[in-house]
Amino acid sequence: MDTILITGFGAYANTPTNPAEKLALALDGEEIAGAKIVSRIVSGAYFRCIEETVAAMEELKPSAVLMLGEYGGRSMITLERLAQNLNDCARYDVTDTAGVTLQGELTVPDGPVGYYATVPLRAMTQAMRDAGVPTDISDSAATFCCNHLMYGVLHHIEENKLPIRAGWVHLPHLPEVAAMIQNLGAPSMSVDTLVKGMRAGIEALQANQEDQNINIISKMLI
Repeated sequence: MDTILITGFGAYANTPTNPAEKLALALDGEEIAGAKIVSRIVSGAYFRCIEETVAAMEELKPSAVLMLGEYGGRSMITLERLAQNLNDCARYDVTDTAGVTLQGELTVPDGPVGYYATVPLRAMTQAMRDAGVPTDISDSAATFCCNHLMYGVLHHIEENKLPIRAGWVHLPHLPEVAAMIQNLGAPSMSVDTLVKGMRAGIEALQANQEDQNINIISKMLI
């Protein structure tokens, strides 16, 4: 049986309850389309999150890694196409969970400018939409720990020529976070809906070694 590693972050910055943690824990231990789901909640600190995820990969030998994070303000689940070799959380006026602020620093000093996700984005997006869950493809994973971890994992896979597919999934606020005064008006999505979408996405991941040649009409600007 395949193993799919799912990572999530806990509370950070102005988010007391992270949908990535809730979703990862909800899926942990499930068997979906011939794959066992193993979830790990990793540190929200630069570089440490990469070390922890790589350690989990070495332990579990997964066929795929799906990394989860929150993107407040987005109304849909968004699958990231690109990870860039750049960290800049100063622009968001936040620090990582260790209190570190990076501005303009690279994740891998001699690494390429970016990596493409290696999961079947179009197939997964269509399957999640077919399940009734709003989903789109994004071309910007931002410049905080989400993009940082995605880049670090894809770089590790490339450098070591590992037969592991990897991708990033961004999630809207949970309703209880969107209800906070500072977030009023922001879109949200329940854990039940997130779980429904991710199960469909994982089924598509398992069914498509290569992505489908279909047109995914997008309403995302980034």
